[in-house]
Amino acid sequence: MAVGEDGERLAASLAARLDAVAFTDLSTDQVTARLIEAVVGWAGERGWRVYRRAPSVLPLPPPMNGRHSVLDVACARPDGPPVVVEVDHGTRRRTWEKLLAEADAGRIPLWVRWGSGRFTAPPPPIRMVTCEVTRRPDPTGRGLVHNRLPRADKLPPAHSVAQVGEVAAVELPLPPPEPPGHGA
Repeated sequence: MAVGEDGERLAASLAARLDAVAFTDLSTDQVTARLIEAVVGWAGERGWRVYRRAPSVLPLPPPMNGRHSVLDVACARPDGPPVVVEVDHGTRRRTWEKLLAEADAGRIPLWVRWGSGRFTAPPPPIRMVTCEVTRRPDPTGRGLVHNRLPRADKLPPAHSVAQVGEVAAVELPLPPPEPPGHGA
């Protein structure tokens, strides 16, 4: 299987897994942590070695250029190139730079982008997996909280446009009138 096809298949698989994730009233950091846990579970179910906060091939910018960026999740697979995953609630150029450097090193880059929509597509070969989340003011007055309901497992049924039978008006009988003085 070509790396591009493998990336598409993996992105679709991860998206299906994230569709089941639900939560109520979580902070930004808590949502990111919950989604990272879902990614770790998804990779672990496939029998992959999973590394959290794995070193990236991309060095940090000065003055920390002797150190490297970290990846939210890195996965070693016995049946293909490694997979790296970043989970973000915003579009950051640095994330794209990191994932492109990982792709250049032979890894399949997946970007889990969560939020309320208006997601900007990353450059290829980064595969974006979106996770729509609503937000509202925290009832305690401490910023915003985020919520997510799982997607329905089944699509609504298709409605038939075929006529089932002929429609005819039917006159329904009226009940007999009650005798005078009855029920008074």
